[in-house]
Amino acid sequence: MAFAKEKYDLSERRACELNGMDRSSYRYEPEADRDAALRSKLTELARQKPRFGYRRLGVLLLERGGEVVNHKRLLRVYQQAGLGVRRRERKRLERGRVGMPLLSRPNQEWSIDFVSDALANGRAIRALTVLDDFTKESPAIEVDSSLSGPRVTRVLDGVIEQRGVPAGIRLDNGPEFTSRCFVAWAEQRGIPLIYIQPGKPVQNSYIESFNGRFRDECLNANWFENLSDARHKIEAWRMDYNQQRPHSSLAYRTPEAFARAWSPSPSLTVIEQAGASVKDSLAARRSGASLTHAPACSTLAEMRAKGRCEGKPPDCDSSIINPENF
Repeated sequence: MAFAKEKYDLSERRACELNGMDRSSYRYEPEADRDAALRSKLTELARQKPRFGYRRLGVLLLERGGEVVNHKRLLRVYQQAGLGVRRRERKRLERGRVGMPLLSRPNQEWSIDFVSDALANGRAIRALTVLDDFTKESPAIEVDSSLSGPRVTRVLDGVIEQRGVPAGIRLDNGPEFTSRCFVAWAEQRGIPLIYIQPGKPVQNSYIESFNGRFRDECLNANWFENLSDARHKIEAWRMDYNQQRPHSSLAYRTPEAFARAWSPSPSLTVIEQAGASVKDSLAARRSGASLTHAPACSTLAEMRAKGRCEGKPPDCDSSIINPENF
């Protein structure tokens, strides 16, 4: 427009008409950037607090300084200045579902997990619990203020020296169990690691059940003065659990007694593994019945046909078989 007016000596109206421009647009003068001071202040604050978003900067920093800014204006200036906080994408671990196996022998599968507690002075402690899923024995409970991956491998090496190498270890996705040190140790030992799905503790139900008893009967029932006292009391409870405490799924026998009575014969099985009820196992134990013989018959007629039921009342528990009848 300025060139046309100067070159051809045209008026403003004529020049706007020839160029197809509105006279108000030609006469418009841009206002000064009123957000320059706010943008400068936001940039300076964002450099000091790089992980703060626009709302936090506005509430915690700007308003406390006596300046109130509309949140929409604040967002616009914040975005124009390129100060948006980059979101850190959360890594989500995906694993396939793992089922519970049919256990038939000791060392077929171990379960390991961590349990947390605190001393009398408030210091946190952790306990690594190890469980044989078949015999329900706890070969070790390691207690310390911190238990790293190498420490876990040393504990398991000690258990392996006493009991042998397990056919598999069931565990969750904790950092100690997914570390390179632990995974390399398992590969060198030839031990498969059975990782459960994240957020699915029911897939590691044996150790979760054991941890519940451990917390209820030991951690909640004792006052630990220091780390040495905690180790002593927890080890005493572990020995009592293995040697004295009756286990309902083992016909109210102790885990050590069940492990001693177990035989590798394929004709022997545990009533729990056969899927039969154990609600009357205490009565069977009192009467001297054995729960480790052949799998229970489904009906009374089947038991009589096989010669396993002689003179028993019709309402007898078919899952309890007296060895005298064989």
